[in-house]
Parts: sequence; structure tokens; C-alpha cells
Amino acid sequence: MRNGVGELFSWGGKDAGNHNLALFEEPSMPFFSSYLKAHTTPGPLERMQSENQKKKADLGTMLGVYLPTIQHILGVTMFIRLFWVVGIAGLGQTFLLLLLCCLCTFLTCISISAVATNGVVESGGAYFMISRNLGPEFGSAVGLLFYLANTVATSMYLVGGVEILLLYIFPGLTIGGSEVHSQTGTFGMMTNNLRFYSTLLLLLEFLIVAMGVKFVQMLAPVSLVCVILSILACYAGGIEKTLNPDAGQRVCMYGDHLLQSKFFIPKDNGSIYDMCDYCTPNNTFLMDNLCPLGKCPADVLTTPLSCINGFPGFKSNAFSDNFGSQYIDQFHTTVDDKADLNRDVFQDVKTSFWVLLAIYFPAVTGIFTGANMSGDLKNPQQSIPKGTIAATLTTSFIYFSLAFVFGATIDGSVLRDKNGQSMGGTMVVASLSWPSAWVLLIGSFLSTFGAALQCLCSAPRLLQSIAKDDVIPILRPFKKVTKNNEPFLGLIVTTVIAELAILMGAMDSIAAVVDFFFLMCYAFVNIICTLHSLLGAPNWRPRFKYYHWFLSFLGASLCFFIMFSTHWDYALVSIFLCVLIYKYVEWKGAKKEWGDGIRGLALTTAQYSLMKIEDKDPHPKNWRPQLLLLFSMPWAKELVDVRYLNLLNLASQLKAGKGLTVVTSFLRGSLNSPDDRKRAEQIKSRMDFDMNQVRLRGFAKTLVHEENQITGSLSTLIQSVGLGGLKPNTVLVSWPVHERGSSESSDSEYNTFTDKLHAACAMDMCLIVAKGIIDFPSNAFKLTGFIDVYWIVQDGGLCLLIAYLLKQHKVWRGCKLRIIAIAQENDNNLKMQTELQQYVYQLRIDAKILIVELADPEISKNAFERTLLMEERTMVLKQMQEARSGGNALREISPLVTAERKTGVSAKKSAESTEDTNCATGNDIHKEKAHEEDSATDDQKKEKTMKEKLLALDRTKYQQCAKGGGAEIDKERFEEGAPRNAKATYLTIPS
Repeated sequence: MRNGVGELFSWGGKDAGNHNLALFEEPSMPFFSSYLKAHTTPGPLERMQSENQKKKADLGTMLGVYLPTIQHILGVTMFIRLFWVVGIAGLGQTFLLLLLCCLCTFLTCISISAVATNGVVESGGAYFMISRNLGPEFGSAVGLLFYLANTVATSMYLVGGVEILLLYIFPGLTIGGSEVHSQTGTFGMMTNNLRFYSTLLLLLEFLIVAMGVKFVQMLAPVSLVCVILSILACYAGGIEKTLNPDAGQRVCMYGDHLLQSKFFIPKDNGSIYDMCDYCTPNNTFLMDNLCPLGKCPADVLTTPLSCINGFPGFKSNAFSDNFGSQYIDQFHTTVDDKADLNRDVFQDVKTSFWVLLAIYFPAVTGIFTGANMSGDLKNPQQSIPKGTIAATLTTSFIYFSLAFVFGATIDGSVLRDKNGQSMGGTMVVASLSWPSAWVLLIGSFLSTFGAALQCLCSAPRLLQSIAKDDVIPILRPFKKVTKNNEPFLGLIVTTVIAELAILMGAMDSIAAVVDFFFLMCYAFVNIICTLHSLLGAPNWRPRFKYYHWFLSFLGASLCFFIMFSTHWDYALVSIFLCVLIYKYVEWKGAKKEWGDGIRGLALTTAQYSLMKIEDKDPHPKNWRPQLLLLFSMPWAKELVDVRYLNLLNLASQLKAGKGLTVVTSFLRGSLNSPDDRKRAEQIKSRMDFDMNQVRLRGFAKTLVHEENQITGSLSTLIQSVGLGGLKPNTVLVSWPVHERGSSESSDSEYNTFTDKLHAACAMDMCLIVAKGIIDFPSNAFKLTGFIDVYWIVQDGGLCLLIAYLLKQHKVWRGCKLRIIAIAQENDNNLKMQTELQQYVYQLRIDAKILIVELADPEISKNAFERTLLMEERTMVLKQMQEARSGGNALREISPLVTAERKTGVSAKKSAESTEDTNCATGNDIHKEKAHEEDSATDDQKKEKTMKEKLLALDRTKYQQCAKGGGAEIDKERFEEGAPRNAKATYLTIPS
């Protein structure tokens, strides 16, 4: 435990101590070069400085949570997309869209506050909360998605910043000139410009982040100030346009189409501030464009030209005019009219409510900032809930108020001009702002640059936190940091992934991808709070009390609703990635015990399910073999006994029954002995390992017993094993084998074997005895041939069930099933075969039926009398069908033998008493081996001794199958020794 905690919070790795043993101070080197040649661990000086910094971390709610969260939430989307959303969706649906986004984040903030105050949130933020509450599998999956969200968000901010730079600040930097601004297709010239300049900015930010987090922190206040000033400029602009309507920018309308300014204003000597001077029929430049080559379309003379105020202010009818929605198709200028791409302002994407929701949702993300800074807070238990919720409410108010300002002060046609083409490429919001458009242009660009820096700085650290937990093997290299504690490898990978996202080109396309990564993370945080609240675990004691499971459930549902309503295909991909990472961690990842909620959910579900199952015999339709494997392991060498391993293989090959499996080993010793207890733990660990190797899912137990208490221990185990209705009903043991030349007597092994049989029979359990288990195939084989079921006596269908379950496994899947029925010479073999085929058909099993005739002396008298004829068996089934309610007879391979046996004995007029009808014997799973016929004299004596002990158990009955049914065979089989071809050998292995 100490080593694990030490590695988790270590600075560098395994060789941390070796690098700190320098006897002299290394010469200094240039700062950036040190990153390229840095060690994987910090030196003593850096370690001491870091510890001192941790001691001095005392940020409050305002500086530690509130302001950083506001800075992260308020971003470029608010400035370059919110006004466009208002123009397309209208104020009414925009308020609904903002309500969905803000409600989703607000409910998630409540869940974050509850989870974050239920303990200490360490490095990793969202990843730490999810992994410690939902387990390493979910934590790693969602943590990687959250890492990708921050990485791709870097690309989104950079592309948005470049869009501001090229369209509004320095349009002359555009490769190809401002004429290509409208070429926004996947391979359009403007899109390529965005890719090129965003890549340059990404490299610049890479160098800044590589120099250290201090440089990033220095730019954070500047970015926040710029955002606040830009927002204030928008409010001031709305008031100013109301007080002075003439200050608003004019635009030119051609009918109900908004014209691009370049269409009617000459490039060389025109100005957008003289818009109305050019928006007239007297403008020859305009008329030449409307009538190319002197040929005017018919509608030119009838369509009016008008110069309108694009920013009329609050006193106008803009609020009512912009309340309704106008969803426009791609390359359309209005709802009904297709645009002239050289003349009209048009939409570059097909718009709908869900498209706008996907584009705008990234504007409300960033609520985990406070949780990520928990290590720097003076009182995280108070600061995180207060700061996060306050920041969310503040930003929500800003979004709603800005949407109202835009919708009430700007004309609708201008709001739908996403790139400002009607105003000479001026940003719409910048034209609204006061005192100058440059306040908003510069402020919005710097805010996007700062937000991208924050994401590029935090993403590698999140990746390092995931790698440091050592849950995902392929991420181990990213645990390493430089001597200045910078995750340089993670920074390189993050930059590469961000560049791949930049290649998507358009900001709207990148925003849709960012949505789903964040939404998956938010959904799982809400699931955590819901899960813990409903389970009521004793350790769920958050200091934040204003939460409820329904609010968290509503938040999770809202996250999934937004995902599937916007882009269902992206949602499926996100869920698939999450499941893929989950299964990889489950398969290859290191096992971690963090006391997560998934284990608590499993315990609660198991308890509820067990309470629902009544503690009585299940209905035959629900009957399945619940295996109890019994071993004796008094010596170390038996841990690798072939019989033990093959019996585990056999049990795993029967797992198609989907039943419980309990593997129990008996160890002779004393519980008071520390050595014996340690030995018992070793055996249990080895059994767990072997069960995992053969892919047998179940439970392993080690039972320590005194020298002569094996019988009592067996009896106690079989009576107490299981819980409620979930308990074994079938005992699986191997036939004892005497080892030649062994100095140990085999009497104890035979005695133990008979004790197992007696205990299983006494508890009315099915019994499977595997003879020749050494020769049984392991799971690595794939056999072909036949599985033979010898139907000598009716056993209730257990042998048929065993053969069917084996055939479902890949080892036996290539084999065919044969049922070999035993008949007398004077029986009607053809009719017997027909009836047996019908019986097997009713059981829905594909098997070939063979009838074998044996002379009377070859079958013991009582065995033959108790073998049911097929005609009588059919009669019994019909009687059972009539007895069932609704006439629905059970045609399963369940133990039906109680009524069958009694009817069969009555039909045969057996001289046996009614008590004898409950007799049964064990069925041997046997592989025919020629060398077993030549057993040694000593072996024969041992086997005869064992048979005598079996007869001593009960001279009148011996039961093998489940309660109410079993295979019947007379004890004379042991005494007389039936011929080999008439033995009750039901399963042979194909050669």
C-alpha cells in the first residue's frame, strides 16, 4: 500500500532517487534547452520550491474559482456566433436554446459541488472525481474523452481567433485577398487560410506553454480583462444606439435581400460609412453589377433598393421583429429564396434549432476550472460550490442579457449576416459596441488566444494524471515529466491532436466535436451524484447539501438528450469510444480498488436480486446446473494436478448453463496455525489464477479441516454453501485414481470420494463423476467426432443436458450428438427410435438416435426393469401436458423423472417397494481407454473396496440427480459387474 501511494504521488518515477545524488551543482543552461535535455524528475531545489508553493496555496473563492471559471466559460463563441443564433432562431427559441445549455451546466455544477465536497479533489479534476467514484474503467474512458475535449477546444479557440483576425482585424493577411472570404467550403480558400494561420498560432502557443505554466498564468488576467471590457462595450453600444439612432451602421436592401457591400461600393474609392450614397439606382457600379453586359433581369426595375439602419436601438420594433425564427438552407438568403452568391448575403450552412444548439454549446463549457484548482484553494469544500455555481449563474445572465440586447437593437437581416459581408467585412457585434469597434475586436481575439493557452496547458496535465494512475498501460510514457515538473511528452501529443482538429477547418465543425466530449463528461458526473444519492453509501457525506438525485438524473438525461438531438452519429461514436476504452482497461488495465460507486451498485443490485429470489426449488424452466467442484489439496504438488486443471476446464466448458460455480479445496490443518492460514490463502490465490486462465468465472474457497474431520467439513460445506436461492445444485468431482508405486495409501482418497457422494446424495443434489479426467481436453483444443449419450436408464435428462452444454463450447462445437438407447431383443426398435426422436425434438436438441440390442443376460435384471420404454415415456409426457395450466407442457431438459419413474415402475409392475423408486446412482463421464481394461490387481482390490463402501452407504437406494428425480440402477451392477458395453457410461470423448 505504501509503495502504491508513493508511486502515485511521486515526482518522477522509479529512478527518482538516483538523479538527486549529484555531489555538485550542474551548470546552468538556456531555459528552453533545458526542456529538451531535462531529466525525468525534479531536483531537490525544485522539489523544495514546489512543497513551499503548496504550503502557500491559499486562494479564496473569488481568485481561485469564480474569476478563472468565468474566464474559461466566456469565449469566442459568444462574440462571433450568439448574434447569428438570435437572427436565425429568433429571440424566443434563442432563450430556449440558452435555457437548455445553461440548465445542463447548472445541474452539472450542483453535482460537481456534491462530489467535490465529498472528499479531496486532487490533480486531474474531472478525471479524479469520475475515476474515484465510478471506478478506473469509467474514469479512464471519460477522463480520456475530457482530455480530448480540452485538446480539441484548443483548436476551436484558435480557429475562432484566426477568423476574427482575417475577417475583421487584418483582412489583408488573407492568402488570395478578401475576395476569398466567402469560400468557406471544406476545401475553400478561406478554410485553408484558417488552417494555415491556426497552425502558426498553435506553434506559438506550444512554445509559450513549453516555457512553463508561469507564462500562461501571466496572460490569464489580461485575457479576463479583455473579455469583461468587450462585454461592457456591447451593453454600452446598445444604449448608445438607442440614444443616438443615427449612429447605427446602414446597410443596403434589394427587396428583402441583404446585399454584400462589395456588390455596390467600389473597392478603391468607397466607404461603408457612406452606405446610403451608394445604395441607389443612380450608382452606376451597382447597376452594372445588377445588369451585366447591359441586360437587366425582369425584376431589377420592380425590386426596390433601400438603405436601412442596421442598428435601430431599443426604441424600434426590432424585438418583436426578431422574436420569430427564420431557419434558412445552405446558400439561401431567405427562407424561400436561393441567394445570388456574388450579390446577396447567404448562409454557408443549413440551419436548424439543433444545428445552432451544437454550435453554441461549447460557449457554456469550462465549469470544471474550480475543481481543477482544488490544490491551490484555501478551503476547497466551500470555494468550489460557491465559486462554480456563482460563475455559472453569472455567465448565464450575461448570455441571456446579450441575446436580448442583440435581438432588441439590431435588425434581423443584419443579425443573419454571420461574417459582416453587408458592412464591408465588419463584425456585427463590433459595429454595435461603444466607444469603438476595436475594443471588441482586440478583446475578443486576445480572449480566444488566452483560452487556447489555458486548454493547451491543462490538457497535458490531465493526460499525465491519467497515466500516473497506471491504469492504461499504453499511457505509461506520459507519466514522465521534466525536471521542472512539466509534462513535455504530453504537450507534444496534445499539440499533434490539436493540429489534426485544426485540419477540420471550420469552427462550427470543430465545435460539434467538442460538444460530445464535454457532454459525456458532464453526464457521468451527474450519474455519479445520482448513483451515490440513491445507494446511500455510508461514505457519501458531501458538505454541499443542496443537491438531489433527481436533479442529477435530470442533468444526465439532458446531456444525453442534447447529444442525440444534435448529432446522433457523433453521440454513438462518443459512446463507442467510451465503451472501447472501458473494455480495454477492463482487459489490460491494472486493477485498482478506489471504493467506487460501481462496486456499491453491484452489491446493492446483488442484494436486491437475492432477496427477490425465493429460497426454494426453482421452476424447471429456470433450472440450470449450479456447480460445486470439490478438491482435496493436502500437498503443494497437487496445486498443479492435471486432474484438478482438467476438472476446471470441464466446468468452464459447461458454462453455457450460465449458472453459479463454486470451486472448493480442502486443506488438512488447523485454523489456529498461521502457516495453515497462509497456505489456505495461497491455494485460494492459485485457484483464482487457474480459474482465470481457463476463463471460468466463479468463486474459490479453501476449507481448512482437522485430521479426521473431512466428513463433517463436507457436510457443513454442502449445507451452507450458497446464499438464498443462489446455491449449488450439482456436485462435480473426479473419479479417484490410485497411483502405482505410491507409498501413500489410497484409502483416504477413496474414503473422501465416498463421503462426497454421500453428502451430495443426502442433500438431493445432482452428481457428476468425471472418470478418466486426465484425458479430457483443455480449452485450447477443438474436437470433431461424436458426443455419445448412453441411454441405459432414465436419468431425468441430466446427461443430455451435459452433452448439450458441452456442445455450446468451442472445444466441442464441432462434434455431433448421438443418443444410444438400449433395447431388448424382442422390443420394437423402429417404434422406439421414432418415439425417442420425437422426444428429443420436443426438447429442441439436434441428435442422432441409435438403438443397440443387448441380450437379457447382458443387462442386470433390476436395471432393465427400471429402464422406461419409449411408449410409456410418451404417455407420461402427455399426462404432464394435460396437467399443466393452459396446456403448455414443459419440454425442457429439467428433472422430470419423478412422475416418469413412478409411472415406469408401475407399468413394469416392479416387485420393488415404493421406497425403492427414489433410488439413484452416479453417472460417470467416461472416456473409453483400452489400457484401463488391463488394470493391476492392486487397483482392482482398491476399486472393489470402494464399491463395498458405496453399498454400505445404503443397501436400498443411491441417488444421483436433483430432488425429485435421478438415474436408477440396481446395486447389483457393482456386485455382479455388468459387461463393459452395458455400463452406465454416458459421455465419451471423440478421438
